[in-house]
Amino acid sequence: MKGGVNILLVEDDAMIADAIRVALEDAGYGVVIEGDGTAADSRLRAQHVDLVLLDITLLRFDGLSLLRLWRLRNDWVPVILITARHEPAQRAEGLDLGADDYLVKPFDMVELIARMRAVLRRHRGPAGGELGHGALRLDPTLREAERGGLRVKLTATETALLQALLSRPGAVLTRRELQARLAGRGSDTGSSLDVLIHGIRRKLGADVIRNVRGAGWMIDDIE
Repeated sequence: MKGGVNILLVEDDAMIADAIRVALEDAGYGVVIEGDGTAADSRLRAQHVDLVLLDITLLRFDGLSLLRLWRLRNDWVPVILITARHEPAQRAEGLDLGADDYLVKPFDMVELIARMRAVLRRHRGPAGGELGHGALRLDPTLREAERGGLRVKLTATETALLQALLSRPGAVLTRRELQARLAGRGSDTGSSLDVLIHGIRRKLGADVIRNVRGAGWMIDDIE
């Protein structure tokens, strides 16, 4: 790989892969392409990768199975899923497995690069130490949260969402406010907000994020 930010593109359509590679290299990224899941897994083990663009439909080892393997292995490399399929259930499954974003083909290269930048910003994490309220603690740098002795790993997007809520404990944040905190400039992750909240609740308890009907969400008193 070359360039300051190294991208692993997992795409089995050679023409699509080459078009993405050219656009990303023109934007200053280093890109390596793998055409199947097994080769992509070997590449990720062998080389430093800053972000993975992962096609869901792959021969031999599909993208969702590969993502599941990485997260079970506790490899939290940022991942943007790319696919030609539009099913909401598949999108939700990918985000629930730990994907950071999701893009449906065909997409504009400008949008792809904007989403990559947003994911990389979230992954690097904000300056500062731990945040906490009650029994809940969040380490944005490690992307880990702890509650009652249970320590869990979060995706970069889950970390950004929990950080937004913990930065104003007791205050209700609207959907628009949270979308703005998650998306960054040029990226729209708002449609995945409910899935992200569900994922955090599944890891840390159903009461960790309180829904205020018709208003938004908040971090309230947590035991």
